[in-house]
Amino acid sequence: MRVLITGICGFAGAAIARTLLEHRDGLQIIGIDNLSRRGAQINLEPLRALGCEVLIEDLRDPTVLELQPKADWLIDAAADPSVLAGLSGSSPATELLRTNLFSTVPMLEFCRKHGAAFTLLSTSRVYSIRALLEIPLTLHETALRPAVGSPFEAGVAESFSCQPPLSLYGASKFCAETLALEYGSAFDFPVWINRCGVLAGAGQFGKADQGIFSFWIHRWAAKRSLKYIGFGGLGHQVRDCLHPADLVSVLLQQFDAGLAADKPKVVNLSGGIESATSLRQLSDWCASRLGQHSVATDGESRPFDLPWMVLDSRLAQAEWSWCPKRPVAAIFEEIATHAETHPGWLDLCGA
Repeated sequence: MRVLITGICGFAGAAIARTLLEHRDGLQIIGIDNLSRRGAQINLEPLRALGCEVLIEDLRDPTVLELQPKADWLIDAAADPSVLAGLSGSSPATELLRTNLFSTVPMLEFCRKHGAAFTLLSTSRVYSIRALLEIPLTLHETALRPAVGSPFEAGVAESFSCQPPLSLYGASKFCAETLALEYGSAFDFPVWINRCGVLAGAGQFGKADQGIFSFWIHRWAAKRSLKYIGFGGLGHQVRDCLHPADLVSVLLQQFDAGLAADKPKVVNLSGGIESATSLRQLSDWCASRLGQHSVATDGESRPFDLPWMVLDSRLAQAEWSWCPKRPVAAIFEEIATHAETHPGWLDLCGA
């Protein structure tokens, strides 16, 4: 089976490629990456050593995929993953759309031409900011959570509003989702949309606006400045946490099911409530594991920040018998160990 992974040198793409090779014999993995993300070059030679063919190409050029031979499956892990993308002169909206939306078209054309299955790694950021801010929350010790009896106690489900505003990043991914589903329906090839929670693990290029768990643990280990921003400046805001290797079991099931599957095309995949962690709780873990460190406070709100965002993955559990294998504490330990053995990581990935 020939698998084409876009963005293969990114954190998620590389983890998926490695785990696919561990779980399925006979795979030929071809990856495409432009290495624009700082730190991505670190994954290049290790992937090639595993037998992956990695092409250094820019998918914003539509001719790149036109020249590729047939594949059975295309996994789109290429994206600008920052919720702040497109908002500044250094990261204009047009570039965000070229990366996250316009480059999706040649991928879908490739799948149409070859009858390949298409998997899009999407995001929790497709859900409405306004609706998320309206969820009633209560403070439990050092973490926010939905009020008892709330319909969101298990997280935000796939039926939650996707009404704008979403952020330019969220809108680009939601538009890509819609386009993919339309292509699959019109041209009769399998399409699967997997909305991921916060991905985390060793080797992630974490920054404050993306990969927050990796960013926080690495900066704590290096004793660099950290700050609780917004929501009173106390670090009570909460996110879920998932290791990207845990995506592979459901990705393989979806591919094997093909067009015959009577399954939902869009599912949430996250660590869920069991992994939900506030920044303050993460700091407590870091203090216990890595020693004491001070954290500054800044109560000023920023656009697109959310006090609580946890995905409900029960649909994936019901339809695919899927659940994460790595508990959140194991993910944190993996990142901490990586931070200790790679003290220059923050500078390498621009964090």
